[in-house]
Amino acid sequence: MTGRDVFIRSAASALPGPPVDNAALARRFGMDALWEQWVDVFIGTGSRHLALDLESGEVNGTLADLATEAGRAALASAGVEPGEVDAVVLGTATPDQLMPATVNQVADRLGIDGVRTFQLQSGCSGAVQALDVARQILLSGGGRTVLVLGGDVIARFYDVDRDLRSAAPAELVNYVLFGDAAGAAVLSTRPAPGAAVVRELFTRLVGLGREPGAVLEWFGPADRDSDRPAATEDYKAIERHVPEMTEQVLGELLDSQGWRPEDVDVLLPPQLSGRMTRLITQRLALPGAQDVTCVDTAGNCGNAIVFLQLERALAGALAPGRRAVGISIESSKWIKAGFALEGC
Repeated sequence: MTGRDVFIRSAASALPGPPVDNAALARRFGMDALWEQWVDVFIGTGSRHLALDLESGEVNGTLADLATEAGRAALASAGVEPGEVDAVVLGTATPDQLMPATVNQVADRLGIDGVRTFQLQSGCSGAVQALDVARQILLSGGGRTVLVLGGDVIARFYDVDRDLRSAAPAELVNYVLFGDAAGAAVLSTRPAPGAAVVRELFTRLVGLGREPGAVLEWFGPADRDSDRPAATEDYKAIERHVPEMTEQVLGELLDSQGWRPEDVDVLLPPQLSGRMTRLITQRLALPGAQDVTCVDTAGNCGNAIVFLQLERALAGALAPGRRAVGISIESSKWIKAGFALEGC
């Protein structure tokens, strides 16, 4: 390692189409007012953006489309040309195809060539894993600038003709929990006004012996007619484990930096749902921290959500000298991830 600092110079996001509120979902799937009330109270997410036309069921946006838009905006905001990028890293659970890798499609659209590219397949914490890979490249002296991307298009797994009245809870919750988006950040060894220095960043698998909390299936020609649901979510397990894991990550971040809870100015909490985020924030009890959250209006955007939060934090909350902690929990096989930043 070189001992050099790594900076997040910019972050940007891309959301497909107008927001889709709970009333629109209720109308499309023939659900009643009681169901809509259940979503408001139990999930606590008011709207989300979908790369899908609810009426026709046609997907009208891809992960590559969204990641290209976010990547182009992040590069422009950082004042970085495509030719200055030394590597591109993408975190996603829903690549557009198994091959070619979506990260390479995005690099091509952005005019980036002759560099290392990496695509990490993971749930929500894949965004932090991608940031980690980029940071290690920079710390090792393998480049000066890395473009990091993250995003998911969950709407591909929707069946708009599904009768949700007969759906199991593990399947039903996915229709209201998730949204589609992509995000991007430019990491560099060169500081800039409005940037944040990365003080700590880690990801850690903690799923030994634990059943998956979320499953996304892949179907090929041999099993495309399977009656297995494409996406399931063990929301009870997530409610049980995520708050405790979040506290553990916060404790580790504070210990690593010698910070006290009152030293944290900005909190980027896990963004599973509006209700869960509010409960977790209250449980962490950081007395002076400004909460940066977007799940209420954007839904759980998977690997994009951390970038949506970073974009908002860098836009004003993370002024010079202010300290931030970010926490992401991946529930498919349980990964804890966190980072500590300081405005510069």
